[in-house]
Amino acid sequence: MRRTGSGSAPPYLRIVKEIERRIDSGALRPGDRVPSIRQAAARWGVATATAAKALDTLRRQGRVVAVPRVGTVVAEPAPASTPRSGAGAVTGRARRERRAAATGRNDERERVVRAAIVLADAQGFEAVSMRGIAVTLGMPTMSLYGLVRGKEELAALMADTVFGELELPRTPPAGWRAHLELAARLQWRLYLRHPWLPRLMSLTHPQPLPNLLRFGNWGMSPILGLGLDPETARIVWWAVANHVRGTATNLEAQRDAEQHTGLSPDQWYTAHLPSLHAALSTPTAPIDDRLGFDLTAFFEAGLRLLLDGAAVQIGRQHRT
Repeated sequence: MRRTGSGSAPPYLRIVKEIERRIDSGALRPGDRVPSIRQAAARWGVATATAAKALDTLRRQGRVVAVPRVGTVVAEPAPASTPRSGAGAVTGRARRERRAAATGRNDERERVVRAAIVLADAQGFEAVSMRGIAVTLGMPTMSLYGLVRGKEELAALMADTVFGELELPRTPPAGWRAHLELAARLQWRLYLRHPWLPRLMSLTHPQPLPNLLRFGNWGMSPILGLGLDPETARIVWWAVANHVRGTATNLEAQRDAEQHTGLSPDQWYTAHLPSLHAALSTPTAPIDDRLGFDLTAFFEAGLRLLLDGAAVQIGRQHRT
């Protein structure tokens, strides 16, 4: 077992100083894992209580942070404090350094999010992992945790980033129905580009993502302008948005099925027509031999039905 020095400092402080030295020298970078309590006890030849005290000291000093299911990692450096006295140039330099550090961190986080989106587009959301992204970017896996706390936060950042791709027209179409049709089709095209996205959307637990809220406010604005009661306006918008999202949940499953079977939806229906004839055909409702399935056509048909119903409800409210 390795012991550090023979000075008069308490054993836990010797561990603290050694880990601090490695952080300050750059041997340990933000996001890198530091020895666990058990590892530190074995490495420095101390009791686990002593090792625990050393790590607790480093946590209280802000040098390390505990990450659930990962361990204790090096914390991001705290922003430089503004001097209470001295030349103004020093204060300005400190502010510029803080801004540069924040900008650099944001740029790195955006790289991580973009890499995750590319990975999800190619292989599905299940393929997204901190390790996979780290390999793609050539970064240590632990360093990612200094930029993103985990997959849950990463998923939210991915969703917000792709909703930011939507280009909302400055002058929307005239009429509530044309506006909702455009909103639904913009959302549908976004899901076509990113089939993993619908699974991250929730009607019951929506996340306050800036770009998602921007789209929702824009999409709902013509309904609110009709003078309906707020509850009816919300239900109309939620019904439209949920129709798009609900239909789009089939996109990722369709891609997986095509990869597994090697058949498109039309090819699948053609191959199974004999079974469909036997199970579903009746004299009054025969199965058409040209039967196929297209999700976009199904989405458009459902949207028409939904907006027809919304028009009836809106008309009733205007008459009362």
